[in-house]
This record gives sequence, structure tokens and C-alpha cells, in this order.
Amino acid sequence: MLDYDKEAERYDASRGGEPRAAAAAQAVLGFLPDGTRRLLDVACGTGIVTRRLAAGRDGLCVTGVDLAPAMARQAAARMPGAVVLADSRRLPFREGRFDAVSSVWLLHLVPTAEDVRTIVGECARMLRPGGVYVTTVDKAAAHNVGSDIDAVMASRPQRPARDTAALVESFALAHGLVPAGQARFTGHGQGRSPRRTVADLRRGWFVTVPPGGALADGFAHRLAQLPDQDRARPDPVFSLRAFRKPG
Repeated sequence: MLDYDKEAERYDASRGGEPRAAAAAQAVLGFLPDGTRRLLDVACGTGIVTRRLAAGRDGLCVTGVDLAPAMARQAAARMPGAVVLADSRRLPFREGRFDAVSSVWLLHLVPTAEDVRTIVGECARMLRPGGVYVTTVDKAAAHNVGSDIDAVMASRPQRPARDTAALVESFALAHGLVPAGQARFTGHGQGRSPRRTVADLRRGWFVTVPPGGALADGFAHRLAQLPDQDRARPDPVFSLRAFRKPG
């Protein structure tokens, strides 16, 4: 898995930058009920989406939380006084403090299904009655756009997806939340080229293909044979699910 403290400086540039952040924030904001005043953005990363959430709705006070110190520092530079360093499995706020909670590109990183259950439970605990939880789901599936790169990488070892829509919904229901809608948005600037995919392999992006090993070298060799080495293939399209806390 990537070291997000080491990734912090280049994270935004390598993930589509402001256009991708704008698309994500707009999709999340679309689920917030009128009168939403306090939003918690869990795993806010560098704050590039969090800042747009705060700017996207008049009167909205947004708090970001992240576990990686270097990412949290980047976020705090964008949103001074509004970022907390904490584990999403143990959120350091009182129950019912927020009108809405978001977690964008978090659940797919979690090592176990039980951790996902815990995080969803913590997000539910943060909500006041009537509040809304919005999260991305099925992230790995979104990156498979049917390209020649996907065909090369299809034989890599797979790990069970922890953020499938069905699994996340089951955990949300177990914590008293009810489905409140779904949406999709484009991950602008995240379409991979063969050369970029080789670089991602060498940085440990593909968690089941350790960099520097024979398996990674084999995939890199096959990717290097593809045409149009610097042409980005189609952008992924990500999925959001929203859940409401009755009351």
C-alpha cells in the first residue's frame, strides 16, 4: 500500500487535481439537505475536496479529519483551524455533532470488512437525527474502464473489495442508517497511460503487486509493449451512496 505521508506532496497532481476534486465535491454537496450547517469530511487527505465542500454551500462549516500527518498538514494549510489528526475508526467528536458526514475514497483502503463496519458506525454516530452520510463505493471497479491496460493487469492477484455498495449498505443498515440515494461523477485526470501505470507499479499503487518483484517486472514489461505510451485511457467514473439517519 502507498505511504500517504510520502505521497502527500505529489498526491493532488497525480490524482487529477482540481477538476477531479470539483467533481467529487459537487456530487457530495448534491446530497446535503437544506439547512446543513456542519459537515465532517472523514479521511480528508490534502483537503483539496474538503475546501471545495466548504466553499460550495453558504453557511456550511466543514471539519476535516485524516490519519496521515503529512496529508493533514496539507489540508490544514488549505483550511486553517479546521483539520484534526485522528483515526476514522475512533473519531474524536461527540455523538450527533454533525448534520452530514462524507468519506470520499476511504473505504477501499481499509484492511478488513470489520474495519469498514467500524468506520461506517463511527460516521453514523457523528450524525444528528436526520443527518446524511455520503461515501464512495466500488472504487476498484471504477478504475477498470475496459482498456488495453486493464487487459494487461487483469491477471494480477486480487483482494476482496471492502467497499462494495452491497457491503457498505449492509453496514449502514446495521448502524441504523437508511439508503438516501446514489450518484456518479467522473475522476477527471485519472485515466492512466501505459507509462504512468508502470510508474504506479513501481510506487506500490497496486497493493497485491509489490514493487521491485518479478511479478511487477513482468507487468511492467507487458505494459511497455502497448501502443501510445503517453496517451491517457478513459477516466474512471466513481459511485457515491448516501444514507440518512432517521429522526
